[in-house]
Amino acid sequence: MAFTRVEKRQRRAGRTRRQLTRKSGGKLRLSVFRSAKNIAAQIIDDRAGKTLASASTLEKDFSAEGAKTSAATKVGSLLAERAKQVGIEEVVFDRGGYIFHGRVKALADAAREGGLKF
Repeated sequence: MAFTRVEKRQRRAGRTRRQLTRKSGGKLRLSVFRSAKNIAAQIIDDRAGKTLASASTLEKDFSAEGAKTSAATKVGSLLAERAKQVGIEEVVFDRGGYIFHGRVKALADAAREGGLKF
């Protein structure tokens, strides 16, 4: 049975998420979504089923010049800033089936520099 590219990513994301929920001990999850042009991240409380903080390149007040990697860096730092406002310091990183490379890595590094621990 052949899977499409999207189905393969969703299967990888599911495997990653299952491992995180097993090992995280109830910590909040920083989830990343990457499309061809944009990137978004959110901090999710899986127990309550709520999003506590989020940031995306699709927001009205978001402006990024240059490469997509620099936009991902800005999203990571913006998310870390919003997480601090809510009182979140420690999360687990859910790469969502994407390789930890390029824009996903840039977002994670910026969130770490902003004060999030994972």
